[in-house]
Amino acid sequence: MTQQDTHSKVIGYALWILGFTGAHRFYYGKPVTGTIWFFTLGLLGIGWLIDLFLIPSMDRQADLRFEAGPLDYSVAWLLLAFLGLFGVHRMYMGKWLTGILYLLTVGLAGLGYLYDYWTLNDQLSMLNRARRD
Repeated sequence: MTQQDTHSKVIGYALWILGFTGAHRFYYGKPVTGTIWFFTLGLLGIGWLIDLFLIPSMDRQADLRFEAGPLDYSVAWLLLAFLGLFGVHRMYMGKWLTGILYLLTVGLAGLGYLYDYWTLNDQLSMLNRARRD
């Protein structure tokens, strides 16, 4: 059985640069620790430095955990990070109604945007699985 590459180390390390916000941890499907990193500035920088060495492991775990398919995780995460308040990532996933709703409400006043940080990997896995079957 070959391992499918769902997440990118390059994106992981790019997000690590902003790691004190927890962005790389959200990307690799670790929303609880991502939230902790956000509120503690990467465990006061110590966790952020340790993550420099943990990213390859987080990448392997994400590749095993999440379902590969036609929707690319890196593209969806970049769209969420930079255009998420406008729902572009939801439109990319084919969720046009909520994408337009995000566009008109600035990501449902930011709450939907935060929800997607917690759940985007699982949403993509379900959509990729459904499109594969």
